[in-house]
Amino acid sequence: MKITKWLFYSQAERHIASDILTSIPRIICGLLLTLTFGSDKFGLPWSRGGDLSLFEVASWFPKDVAEFGFPFTISPWFFAWMGAASEAIGGLFLALGLGTRFWSFMIGSTMLVAIFFQKWEQFLEQGPWAILPAMGFLWVSIYSFSYGSGKIGIDYHIWRRLNKKTATLL
Repeated sequence: MKITKWLFYSQAERHIASDILTSIPRIICGLLLTLTFGSDKFGLPWSRGGDLSLFEVASWFPKDVAEFGFPFTISPWFFAWMGAASEAIGGLFLALGLGTRFWSFMIGSTMLVAIFFQKWEQFLEQGPWAILPAMGFLWVSIYSFSYGSGKIGIDYHIWRRLNKKTATLL
């Protein structure tokens, strides 16, 4: 029950207006991840990546991941699939507020890899603009990991159903 409480409990004592305002970045970033960043690399019904099957990784992405070096060279397809799934599936779940803390951790891990292994040289040459999108997603994932989905998310309603005594809507 402790893990369930931590995964689904979402700051029930906050006012609904606070939850509405703090859910806006979570929803926008989740939609951006799933509709643009993730769908280019991962096969989803709305993918723009060409002939990708459902849950298939774009053929260019594992090659890109393998260039990051160790430990990514051990299994570039696995790391590519995890990164693409974190963005595509995790973005959808983040926008819905379902499994918010788990997917925030996955997205945050993916963004750290993107910052330090993919974009770091561009950052050193061009400045902070090169890592800005990944940093934005990282900050939203840290916030969502810390505070959960709030009342504007499916996690809250799961918690409310599991424990009707402590969770209230307002």
